[in-house]
Amino acid sequence: MATKIRLQRHGRKNYAFYPIVIADSRAPRDGRFIERIGSYNPNTNPATISLNFERALYWVNVGAQPTDTVRSILSNEGVLLMKHLQGGVKKGAFDEAEAQRRFDAWKANKIASVDKLKADMASKKEIALKERLDAETAKNNAKAEAVAKKKAEIAAAAAEAAKAAEEAAKEAEAQAEAPAAE
Repeated sequence: MATKIRLQRHGRKNYAFYPIVIADSRAPRDGRFIERIGSYNPNTNPATISLNFERALYWVNVGAQPTDTVRSILSNEGVLLMKHLQGGVKKGAFDEAEAQRRFDAWKANKIASVDKLKADMASKKEIALKERLDAETAKNNAKAEAVAKKKAEIAAAAAEAAKAAEEAAKEAEAQAEAPAAE
């Protein structure tokens, strides 16, 4: 039986997630499978991958063929590197401890680079948020100045109107007193 390590599609339209399964190559994509060894969710940033490392390594060692996408996932998780290192141990190039040391060094480097990427994304998000806040503050200040200027113009116009009304009232009073005095 030819076995494949492949993805099954689950989820809704435009929001899929994928269980990573071991299946007979003749089985349908979303049909019967032998074992589920993990999942892949491309909807998060960065994509979330959970993988049973030991079972994936076992199936790769016994000859299960990964599809192209699963091959890249297994490579990113280090399964194919561990298979390569185990081949070196079998040939006698180095011992098991050296293979484990090399794998641990690779894994630590990989984790550090992913953490750096996440930190960079978070800092870019913070910078964009700060720039947006500064732009909004500047826009609000400009609007507040325009409103204050308009209020000052309205107050000046009201003061002129009040002054004109007061003068008109004095004039009217003066005219009313003038005929009475005659």
